[in-house]
Parts: sequence; C-alpha cells; structure tokens
Amino acid sequence: MNDVSIIVYTNREELPELQSRDFFHSSELFRIYEDTPRHSPFMVVARCADGRVAAHLLAVVRRRSWFVPPFFMWHCRILGEGSYSGFEEHRDELFNLMMTELVKRMPAYVEYIELSHLSSKMFGYKTLSGLGFFAVNWMNIHNSLHSRTPEERVSPKLLKRINDAIAKGVETHEVRTEDEFEDFVRLLKAHNFFKLKRFIPDAAFFRRVVESGHGRLLVTRYNNTTIGCCAYAITKGNAYLWYAAYLRKSYLRLHPAEVTVWNAIKKAYDEGCQHFCFLDVGLPYRANKLRDFILRFGGKPVSAFRWFRFRYKWLNRILIHVWSF
Repeated sequence: MNDVSIIVYTNREELPELQSRDFFHSSELFRIYEDTPRHSPFMVVARCADGRVAAHLLAVVRRRSWFVPPFFMWHCRILGEGSYSGFEEHRDELFNLMMTELVKRMPAYVEYIELSHLSSKMFGYKTLSGLGFFAVNWMNIHNSLHSRTPEERVSPKLLKRINDAIAKGVETHEVRTEDEFEDFVRLLKAHNFFKLKRFIPDAAFFRRVVESGHGRLLVTRYNNTTIGCCAYAITKGNAYLWYAAYLRKSYLRLHPAEVTVWNAIKKAYDEGCQHFCFLDVGLPYRANKLRDFILRFGGKPVSAFRWFRFRYKWLNRILIHVWSF
C-alpha cells in the first residue's frame, strides 16, 4: 500500500476513533490498560492518506516485581496480529509496517516482546524473523461449541467426577458481591505468586473488563469458601480463558479445577460463543500437566508459533540458535 503512515499512540487523549470487533485490540482495552497500575499500552495505527484507519494493533508493556536485582522487569505482550477493517487483503504489508514501527518505539528498558495467537502458524513469519524475533513451537487449544454440546465432547469419567462434586455442594457462578470479588483476586494472586511466566494485573483491571461487558469473572465455592476462580473475555463470538486459579490440593476430592473450567465452558456455550479458547496452555514441554488437563475437556490442539524478541542482542542470537533446532 502507498501513502500509509504509522503512528504509535500512548495517550488516550490522542487516540483516534477505531472500529474493531476484536476486544484485544480495541481502544476500550487500551483505556483499561492505561488505568491499570504497572501497565503502559501502545496502540499502533496505520492510516491512509485520505485519513482512513487501515489497521491497528494493541501492545501492552507490563512491569512486574522480582525478589532479586534488578527487582523490576518490563515485558511487552501482544495477542494476535491486530485489526484490519476492510483492508484484509493488505494484512501482511500492514502488519510489517506496524511491527517495524512498534519495535523502533519500544522503550529500551523493556526486556522482551512476546507475540502469540496469530491467525495462522506462518502469518508474519518473514516480518518477525527480519525484526529479530525467534519462533518457539507452541500449542493453542480451543473447544468447539457450535456443532456439539460440551457434554458430547467431554469423557463420561470426567463428567461423572464433575457431577459428583456438584452433588456435594460445589457450585460455580459469576462474582456477585464485593467479598466474592476480593476472594477472586486473592486466590488468583496467591495461586500464581511463584509462577514466573504468569502475570496477574491489579484488581482494577478486572473491574474495568467486567464493566466493559466483554469480561466474565467466575468463582467456584464450597461451604462459603472460594476454591476456584477464572476470568474469560468474549470477543469476535468466541470466549478466551484469560486467568484461572484453584485450590486443588486443599480440596482434592472436590476437583475445583475441573468444576471451574467446565462451568466456564458451559456458560460460554449458553451465551452462544462459537469457541472456548485457552490463552495459556503452559510451556512447550513434552510433559505438560496443564496442557493434558485442558485437553480432557474435548478441545482441539493446534500447532502454533509464539514469537519472542529480547532487547539484548547477544541473548537473542543465542536463543535464535537454540530454538532453530
């Protein structure tokens, strides 16, 4: 495309009007990130000479604390390749322009950029390789909800286990009260405290996502105690499991993880979603308990790439060599 200008916005006051069905690249999520502590959003916009917005892509820089020096780490996260309103035939070219400008504008203190959940495994391969990203073989998992019911996809053994737990008094519902919301946040942070790969936003983030109408917060309770929770987002007709936590060991016989995920899938099905997608399926190891757990619900595994780019060139070169085998 000719006469396309790329602008990176970091302030909501300057953000142009954007039309998008994709919540993960919306101006609404940009504002939510901007209001969330330790988050700095970057909206990359491709604009035609006549003023039309051809595409836009949302990236967020997140800061997390460490127990050892340097005590803080910044990383950038991108979900998907962005939104292309009426310019789908130019996706490759626009994606190249937007990612090139984003890498140029990325602050020097950002340790690494991570990009995942592209529409196809090979999308953007040339662009990302040329910008110094390296690809790691990953797996995406989604459950189809449009042709068969969730009960028809899950194994009878797992369904019996879930129904037995429900019969004992375990129930899952959307967060209703302030106490349940506090339990949700507390369990989520405690469950992921020592998991370096998982980043949990401030409580304000979850409030705003629910207020947007795109988010659902579920809690699984037993005897007035929260034993499981999850948050999923709805966009483009699909549900995306974003965050989850469970008291598996403390309530082993009640199967809080199975009950929580199952009820999230069921709720998404009742809301008319076409697919239930898992944004986190664990690290790409052969022995992956989280991935095996997710697949028990009848999901479909899809081979994918997850792309990384570290700011230290020497480290990036080593990792490119390691993951090229």
